[in-house]
This record gives sequence, C-alpha cells and structure tokens, in this order.
Amino acid sequence: MEADLNVRRTRTVAAVLWLSLLVGCSSLPSRYVQQAEPGVTLTSLTESPGSYQGKTVILGGVVVDQKQVDERLWLHLKNRPLDKDYRPHRPTVNAGPEAGHYWIVVSNASALPHHWRHWARVTVVGRVTDQKSIVPSIETTTEPVLTLLFMRGWTMGQAQQGSAWEESVDANYLLSVPEGLHGE
Repeated sequence: MEADLNVRRTRTVAAVLWLSLLVGCSSLPSRYVQQAEPGVTLTSLTESPGSYQGKTVILGGVVVDQKQVDERLWLHLKNRPLDKDYRPHRPTVNAGPEAGHYWIVVSNASALPHHWRHWARVTVVGRVTDQKSIVPSIETTTEPVLTLLFMRGWTMGQAQQGSAWEESVDANYLLSVPEGLHGE
C-alpha cells in the first residue's frame, strides 16, 4: 500500500516537473502561435502588406528607436529572423529585405515591464495595421506597422528564459502618428 502511494507521488511530481519544463521553455503562448499567420517574414509583409491587414503575425527584432505619443509608445525595430522556437537571431546576411525595419505600437507604455529597455532582442506578436487608415501621413515609409499583442524579451546571453509582456487593452483603438513619422 505504502509502495503504491510512493509510486503515485513520484509520478505526480514527475508530471508536474515535466509540465513546468514544457511551459517554462516555450517562448510564446500557444494561443498566439495558433492565431498567427504561419511563415510570415518581414519580406512577405513588406511586399504584400494588403494581404496581411488585420492579421496576427510573429516577428523578431531589436529595438533601435522609440517615440512616445501620449500613452502610446512607438517602437522602431530592426528585424531579426526567428528560429523554429520563435527566438530571434542575427541574420546570416545583413542586406536585403530581411535586414529591414518595422514599427510596433504599444497602446499603454506604462504597462510594459520596467526592464524592457534592457532586452537585447524581442519576439513580437502583433496585428498588422492599415497604415493609411490609422496613420495617413506615414505614406513616406514602406515599413510595416503592428499593434503589439505580446512581446517576449531576451537579455544578452540568455539561452532559454526571457521576460514577457502581453497587451491587456483592446487592440482596436485608433492610433495617432508620432511627429517624427510625418516626414514634415
């Protein structure tokens, strides 16, 4: 009887540890992987932006600039291709469309974790925004704009774990254009 109880306890502990390992090692929540358009790259997004309007995509990147507009934060990212585990890496070639940039819009910048500026690279889940309807004067750029839904940050040298942020406000709110994007 006692042996059976010990076996059950061991199996329960093993199952909990296994589940923790699976959840802890995942770089993205499965619901975003299921929602996202499969195989989207910055090249495909740039070449055919109309076919992705309103759709969820997953990209990698490095934050190179930021613009604060009211409570919204516009982050300018240099693209970093993702591996099969959705971790961003330096591209093998630093030229061409995959070496480009894109924008993500965070509707409530104060909700980001205080240490997000220390992230060396990020995995971004965002909804492709129609630039002309939301930001009419952004016509001078061909860079895609995403409304941020989820972001996982990776610090320098971090192999497995990063920290994450998830949008908790309705992503359908209208956005305004930061002055630096007008091309004035």
